[in-house]
Amino acid sequence: MLPKPPLPDPPSDDKRWKIVATSMRRLGNQPHALIEALHSLQQTFGFLDRPGLEYIAGTLHAPLSKVYGAATFYHHFRLKPKGRHTCIVCTGTGCYIKGANRLLDDIEKKHGVKPDQTSADGEISLLTARCFGACGLAPVVVLDEEVLARVTSDDVERKLAEVRGNVPR
Repeated sequence: MLPKPPLPDPPSDDKRWKIVATSMRRLGNQPHALIEALHSLQQTFGFLDRPGLEYIAGTLHAPLSKVYGAATFYHHFRLKPKGRHTCIVCTGTGCYIKGANRLLDDIEKKHGVKPDQTSADGEISLLTARCFGACGLAPVVVLDEEVLARVTSDDVERKLAEVRGNVPR
């Protein structure tokens, strides 16, 4: 049996890498620890970047393609930093019929952000969800965990301005 190659050094001197390394070491630095390692990396740094994915691949002795594949397959993982505010637009049937697509178009025009992206200023992450189970309140938007029911584009803009501190509450 060939000895395993040495473990790679963390991408930086940031002390948070110890948290990620401990998570992988707890499961024996084996490829089966991949999902937990990705969760640990995202929880620690807020998102998964290429140096982090390379570090996990090297530590778990797994191909980078497998690590990247897992990171992009599961919707929970983010490859870019999350914005200061999260805006989730329901795109389920009820919300779609009641104008969810119009809401998404207007947010994109006003803030230059598409679904699954973060605005250039890092303020807004725009996400979609298939259904919140609140079809009677359609269209529904969740802004920083606050449910907004029967909203219009103007309502969303007012609330975004409020949470960003541009309008008095």
